[in-house]
Order: sequence, then structure tokens, then C-alpha cells
Amino acid sequence: MPKPIVIIDYGMGNLSSVSKAIKHLKAKAVISHSPRVIQQADKVILPGVGAFGDAMKELRARKLVNPILEHVQKHKKLLGICLGLQLLFESSEENRGVKGLGILQGKVRKFRTKKAKVPHMGWNQLSAVADHPMLNQISASDYFYFVHSYYAVPQKECCYAESTHGGEKFTAIAGRGSVIAVQFHPEKSQDSGLALLNHFIRWA
Repeated sequence: MPKPIVIIDYGMGNLSSVSKAIKHLKAKAVISHSPRVIQQADKVILPGVGAFGDAMKELRARKLVNPILEHVQKHKKLLGICLGLQLLFESSEENRGVKGLGILQGKVRKFRTKKAKVPHMGWNQLSAVADHPMLNQISASDYFYFVHSYYAVPQKECCYAESTHGGEKFTAIAGRGSVIAVQFHPEKSQDSGLALLNHFIRWA
């Protein structure tokens, strides 16, 4: 029997909505802030809403950084959502001098566009830029729900899909190996988002 998917609780995130979405897809999920529980998991989700610096402070205070890094080093599956995607990178303009998890190479920057409101809030489409099994769940007509003022700029080829806000392209899906992360909220993206979550659940 598959182990429950562990949703990492560091005090900042859309935990209950992610948990409900996973359970709606007939999978087991637990919300936990325990390093031991995370270490024992086969799959974890790193959600997040809020500021980059505050999030990293909470992850360190709760001694969750090493369990997350060890999880990835063991090639076990991780899904980052929204701020959770940004935390996987090395740094962010939002809080200069604060180191991210550094699982993915690159930094996080703020939208420069003057052609649209920031934060980018609402529904948007994606454009695939690399191959990944998760992208098989997406069509050009699918819309996903975004709420963010910052986005990741990868240094290496870890961007799988992009979107555009005010004429400014940004990374919408990133990852490498056993890690996949989305800037949008799949748990709020109706059937399109549930299809991506279902892929993560079934991802062997």
C-alpha cells in the first residue's frame, strides 16, 4: 500500500486545500511539521503562501531544511506549489541575502511589467518548453490559477513550461529528476489542476 503523501507544514501555506484535493483524488495525505515523518515519506508536497524570507526562516526554525534536502538526494518525489516552487531556488529579490533551498539553480525575481497589475492574480495558460510526463496532462486550452508577484529564473534547463503576464514570460513549471514544482495553485485550478496532482500521486 502506498505511503501517505506528506504535506509539509512550516506555518505558511494552503495546507487544507491541498490536502482536500489529494483526498478527492482517492489518495492519502497527512499534514506534518515533523522532520521524522518527512524523512520516512516517499512523496512530499512543499506548498506556500507569503514571503520568501519568512518561509526560509520557518523551515530552518523547524529543522525541516535537511529532511527536505535528504528527501531529494534519495531521488524521492517532491512537488512544490507557488512559494514552494520559489523556495527550491537559490535566492530571491524579495529578501536579498536569504538563501533558498538551492535544489534548483537560479534566482527569483519580481515582475518588471508595466502592462499589467502586479501581483499576477487570476487564470492563465501554459506553454511547454521541455519534455516532462506531467506536461502530457496539459493542453493549450487549459487554464491555471496564479497569485504571485515573483517568479523563478532558472540558470539551467529546469524550466518545463512558461506563462506570460503583461508581456513578460515567466517559469510556470520547473524541476529536475524527482522534483517538480508549479507556480500556480493546482488545488484551485479545477479539473486541469487536479489532473496534474493526480499525475504526481501516480508518478512512480
